[in-house]
Amino acid sequence: MLSAPGSSRLWQYVQINIEPPSSLILLVTIVISPLLALMVRLHAISSPESMLISHQNNQVASLRNANIRVETINSTTPQVDKKRIIADLQCGHPLTRLLYVTPEFCQGDNFRKILRVIHSQGELARIAVDEAHCVSEWGHDFRPSFQQLSFFKKEFPDVPVICLTATATARVRDDIITTLALDPKKLKMFRMSTSRPNLHYEVRFKSDEEDHYDDFIKFLKSIHARRAANPERASQLASQNQRSDNVPGIIYTLFRKDCESLAARLRSDGIGAKPYHAGLSVSDRADALSGWVANKAGYDVVVATTAFGMGIDKENVRFVVHWQIPKSFEGFYQEAGRAGRDGKASICILYYGREDRDRAAHSLSRDIARQPKAGAGLQAQQQQMTHRAKSLEALVGYCETTSKCRHRLIAKYFADEETPECDFACDWCKDAEALVRRKEGGLASEEWCSTQREAGRYDIDEYD
Repeated sequence: MLSAPGSSRLWQYVQINIEPPSSLILLVTIVISPLLALMVRLHAISSPESMLISHQNNQVASLRNANIRVETINSTTPQVDKKRIIADLQCGHPLTRLLYVTPEFCQGDNFRKILRVIHSQGELARIAVDEAHCVSEWGHDFRPSFQQLSFFKKEFPDVPVICLTATATARVRDDIITTLALDPKKLKMFRMSTSRPNLHYEVRFKSDEEDHYDDFIKFLKSIHARRAANPERASQLASQNQRSDNVPGIIYTLFRKDCESLAARLRSDGIGAKPYHAGLSVSDRADALSGWVANKAGYDVVVATTAFGMGIDKENVRFVVHWQIPKSFEGFYQEAGRAGRDGKASICILYYGREDRDRAAHSLSRDIARQPKAGAGLQAQQQQMTHRAKSLEALVGYCETTSKCRHRLIAKYFADEETPECDFACDWCKDAEALVRRKEGGLASEEWCSTQREAGRYDIDEYD
């Protein structure tokens, strides 16, 4: 029922029956997900005024299209729907097959009582924990509410638990097992390789002195020109209900202000682009998302903060660009992995500048300084900050390296023992000497950055 959104995803299957009894198929599966936006869209799919969102190629839409009864209970669920869902769950023969809830909702006594009823009636098939890296303080998106999910295994030891994540290091995987009270003796773990041979990874070097917009627009228009010169490709795309002048992509920025200005700049150059960030209205974000997913003219590129992309499975994303260095290695890998989910060639570009590196380091230092010096949860917060620092350091190393394959660097970070294929699918394998030259000519010197740090030039507070 739960399928990986792309071949990049590392799915960790924990304590799940490989061939579950047929009786489990018609029972209730509880899906714990931090993606409230995905759950909100679940309601929107069934509302007439928001039918355009039903075109989204994501988990919920796919399940609904397959006639699977999916429900959700969260803070946005209308009271009338909540009563209907709860009554169905406790009736002894529920119609609901998948129930999406947030980890915060699982902490409530009322919901736990409902789960006990479902279990006592023999209707609880399994528990699925999505984005399971959020369980660990060593994960890149730690959420304390996930640590309370050990309730399931302690209360219902006979119910299989499945944990899923795309970005778990070895340490995070061990933390998930311990925190959720899983039994290592009964554990079955399945890992997919980090290798995405259809993705071309590339680091493009920049500095504050030069505007890298010109480099990007040249890259994008070259793709448009190649497509225009190839009638056969245009015919092929038309047969797939895609526009030949549409090159779908995502540009991730760290700052909201860049979303607005960069999208406007692209539109002035004839590229259909929409901003997406938490400061926009719900209707504006829904419009940008639905138009982009539907390959609608004027919605070819989404310029977004990290608020965009979770729970979305659009197959034909041809490029993912990071406008600045992301905050973590895991975040970079997860966001870049939204490209090329149809298995076709796609490119992942990270624009890296040492000034942005120092801004990111300053932002992290500021967050560390703001942490309380004592109190409950202090150790967990300190571990999270330590991981953030190590993750950022690893990503800087990825960007600065000019002597190794990008695919292998990613595999090494996630302790992937498989040697990934790279048929000239990264900038180093394609032309190592040119990569070195671009780095030498594109980055500000360490001496210059040092003087700027001392002058406090990177002491900004603009991160979302």
